[in-house]
Amino acid sequence: MKLFSPVSLGDIELANRVVMAPLTRTRSGADGVPGELVAEHYAQRASHGLIITEGTYPSAESRAYWGQPGISNDEQAAGWRRVADAVHAEGGRIVLQLMHGGRVSHTDITGTDRIVGPSAIAIEGEVHTPEGKKAFPVPHELTIDEIHEARAELVEAARRAVEAGLDGVEVHSANGYLLHEFLSPVSNQRTDAYGGSPENRARFTIEVTAAVAEAVGAGRVGIRLSPAHNIQGVLELDEADVTATYQAVVDGIGPLGLAYMSVLHNDPTGDLVQELRTRFTGKFIANSGFGTVTTRDEAIGLVEQNHADAVAVGRLSIANPDLVARWEGNHPENTPNGATFYGAGAEGYTDYPRLTA
Repeated sequence: MKLFSPVSLGDIELANRVVMAPLTRTRSGADGVPGELVAEHYAQRASHGLIITEGTYPSAESRAYWGQPGISNDEQAAGWRRVADAVHAEGGRIVLQLMHGGRVSHTDITGTDRIVGPSAIAIEGEVHTPEGKKAFPVPHELTIDEIHEARAELVEAARRAVEAGLDGVEVHSANGYLLHEFLSPVSNQRTDAYGGSPENRARFTIEVTAAVAEAVGAGRVGIRLSPAHNIQGVLELDEADVTATYQAVVDGIGPLGLAYMSVLHNDPTGDLVQELRTRFTGKFIANSGFGTVTTRDEAIGLVEQNHADAVAVGRLSIANPDLVARWEGNHPENTPNGATFYGAGAEGYTDYPRLTA
């Protein structure tokens, strides 16, 4: 089956087309340093054609979650080198997801005196902090100079990741975090060059992606998008505006020659996603939904019917370190335990059994 055949994503050679989706797991402690447990977790899943790491923050201000890993200093980079070495020792490929949390955070998490966003508009609801649940604060509206500084932080993080031995990076412009916040007319109400029209709202994502590609090589860079995902207050409800905004993004990144574009959407075979895929022209990874399970049959169908070059799988990758062998042999799957998705220890992280067990 084509799902289990090799594919090249830019400079990254995959043994198969089953991709481990980026998954927040909060196992990196107060200092954001991925330790031996994190290295073991990813190495267990090295038979996936590609591992995309959990979102990793480039600076203290960009940290979204307690326990989230960072790549803002030498100690964190050394932790990621351990992870990369462990995955490569098992024959795998791994890219680091670059994630600026934007307004999806709290100063109790970042340890800074502010959180930031495209506009001074807070998310409705509460955030989990080390001191308990608190209301999301109103973010500081980034100035143009500060937008350029955030871009530079992401570029430096990309350099650190590649220098640490990871096979590449993924620019996170999805799921309600900073780059995605710029794309929505609800979370972005700027009136300068980074707000207003779809083209202006797409500008920051395009500029970050281009700068990262220039720094580490486009063949090592992917991007993640989630049009109309409507999460964490980043609302994209106008169908025409969504289409225009994401066409602008894809037209802006298309000439860069990226390794891949990954799109999270509940209808990966629908008109919007497939039009963006055709417009992009490069390799395409489909991810069928947030909070839903991507099945073996769905993954096989997406690749066989040429809707995607590879498929990103979340929950079943958590529960099945040897998912590729299970799917290729049509073996039973472990069931994910949502109660242990987030935590600090091995339970629900490195203790799911393999077929050989």
